Amino acid sequence: MKPQMANRSTDVESDPHVVIVGGGFGGLAAARGLKRAPVRVTMIDRSNHHLFQPLLYQVATALLSPAHIASPIRALMRRQRNAAVLLAEVTGIDIERQSVIAQSPDCSRRIPYDCLVLATGVHQSYFGHDEFEPFAPGLKSLADAVVLRNKMLQAFEIAEAEADRTTPEGLLTFVMVGAGPTGVEMAGAIATLVRNTLSSEFRCIDPRSARIVVVDRNQRILPAFSEDLSRAAHERLTRLGVEIRLGHAVDQVDERGVIVGGERIPSRTVIWTAGVEPSAAGRWLGAKTDRAGRVRIQTDLTIPGHPEIFVIGDLASLDQDGRPLPGVAQVAMQQGRYVARVIQRRLASRPAPPPFRYFDKGSMAVVGRNFAILENRRMKLSGLIAFFAWAGVHLEFLAQSSLRLTVFVQWVWTYLTKQPGSRLIIEHHQEASSPAMALPEQRLKV
Repeated sequence: MKPQMANRSTDVESDPHVVIVGGGFGGLAAARGLKRAPVRVTMIDRSNHHLFQPLLYQVATALLSPAHIASPIRALMRRQRNAAVLLAEVTGIDIERQSVIAQSPDCSRRIPYDCLVLATGVHQSYFGHDEFEPFAPGLKSLADAVVLRNKMLQAFEIAEAEADRTTPEGLLTFVMVGAGPTGVEMAGAIATLVRNTLSSEFRCIDPRSARIVVVDRNQRILPAFSEDLSRAAHERLTRLGVEIRLGHAVDQVDERGVIVGGERIPSRTVIWTAGVEPSAAGRWLGAKTDRAGRVRIQTDLTIPGHPEIFVIGDLASLDQDGRPLPGVAQVAMQQGRYVARVIQRRLASRPAPPPFRYFDKGSMAVVGRNFAILENRRMKLSGLIAFFAWAGVHLEFLAQSSLRLTVFVQWVWTYLTKQPGSRLIIEHHQEASSPAMALPEQRLKV
């Protein structure tokens, strides 16, 4: 017997079943767009939360806590009576039988679909050097951010404790491999943290002596932006004390640091911000992919020969005006809403909407305190005005109004006091924290 869904007045088994794989920007937009459609929606994700990835670096640098930028998917979907959420990892797709193969903690199951929306996103790419990964983790999840925050804060604690001895080489050197938005924003945030906050909290060391390095094989940082905005960001990072090494790829990453252009930079904290690659969903479909592995889709966001399968977001490859669409949140959100319109029109036997076209609202990057760059078709901005515009846009796209309020309050507090919100080192300790929690043999020894 199939379990009944509570509080479902529209639970009709004959309704078409739309399965959405991925609870990111694109998947969430598609699900919300089907709120009033005569369909059953099942959203599958291996995490129970929707993550606002553009602010992930602020968790890693202790400005925000994980709860500021993540929302339980069930909470986001609780008012959508035609939607269900499944915590599982999709391991394959059976196109012939129109089913998704998902692995839950207790079992593997097949989930049939009438329409399938793949919005599985991307993961870190090491460009054929997977041996770098243990020494240069990326920043793609809340777990990544918390681990990185622990490591950076611990570095200063170790340096303080060892102040009367020789500080381990590279302990307070932080290297970002990649000078795109993530690398630049991360470097600016670390520089702001050590200059504005940590500098007054330690007695034996000067946190401002920390070395922050950004390396990239390109000839300029933020290559997706115009040259003048890239130059402005470069100058800002330099004023914050960040070293910028351009024109050389990373030759090696190990436990002692990185080698760039034949020179070793000793570092105990290397962060990979150089690039991403799509998930394995493209291989499941057996569809054509571009050089980066993204699925080539048609202008209605389906794959050739399968109008029931939609691919959106970072997983999809679609050219517009002779150029591939960028892998940004706005593309995924607009594509998710478009997919919902296509499905609803099909159900109503109405003509399909015009081919998908992305409306570019512009690109932004923040570089430390009080400075950001903004570029769209009509204007280019840098400085304080762009910084406030960046803050407003990011607040607007947080998933819940409660998050907008708490993040706004935290930002204002940090702006006025220069005190970030979550400088916590959170670790699991082997020893019990209290006699009451100790094992019996441990209590006998007390």
